[in-house]
Amino acid sequence: MIINENQSILVPIDFLPQSLIGLKQSYNIARFTKSKLVLFHISTAGSADRSAEFEKIAEEVRAESGLTVETDRAEGEHFAIISKKANDIKASLIIMGLDANLHFKSFMGVNTLTKFIFSCPCPVITIRGTENREGCKNIILPFDLTPESREKVSFAVQLARYYKADIRIVSVFPPDDDKYENKLLPYLQQVKKFIKNEGIHCTNKSIPSKTPAQAIVEYADTHEGDLIIQMNQKDLNFKEMMSGTVGQKILDICKIPVMTINPMKRESMSHFGSGM
Repeated sequence: MIINENQSILVPIDFLPQSLIGLKQSYNIARFTKSKLVLFHISTAGSADRSAEFEKIAEEVRAESGLTVETDRAEGEHFAIISKKANDIKASLIIMGLDANLHFKSFMGVNTLTKFIFSCPCPVITIRGTENREGCKNIILPFDLTPESREKVSFAVQLARYYKADIRIVSVFPPDDDKYENKLLPYLQQVKKFIKNEGIHCTNKSIPSKTPAQAIVEYADTHEGDLIIQMNQKDLNFKEMMSGTVGQKILDICKIPVMTINPMKRESMSHFGSGM
């Protein structure tokens, strides 16, 4: 089990439309995993007291979803406290809205949002758009030749089973790099075979492009993507430090939910065996 059952899903609430949409979209996955929802509101010093509004939302969620719902409040630096709370309650997932004006820093790729994604003890689903999605029919799975790229396959398979969704693998390569494309194709076929052997419908697409993040998001938009699953990238080269990673750029421009996962240890992938 990748997203563990009978644990907690942490849902930060800041009353913006994106966080309330994230809350609605947490219901199904909480039901699938038999998890409780932990609604978490963070205030800043001197801000208005919205405790009553927060508790009213919690009561509405209990009535609408039939789920176990807990609440907690804290004061301080938003992202640092969310990460600590997730660690304290051993959350298996965080689902949170992103302010439309909040973006990754383009110079050196480091800000509080970057640090938050890097430090989270569990996968994070971020929602920047304002469209509520009732279900999940198409999971978009970007894939490349890095060892970390394979790790997200198990998450995609688990979620596809829950939602009875299709998985759409998409790979982007430089237009003038035939060697990379030729090396990539056998890996794509192996991943596709593995997913199909798990009983899940799967397609794959290779796209030549000099702007991979934009190509992936455009593919998701034109193929009715409901969720993009991507791996975080910790070891950055100089270009990535200066301009940001593909994953950061996807989070910046994507309007559909994005699940970001921190890499696990290499031995955690042994269950794929020779199939990968």
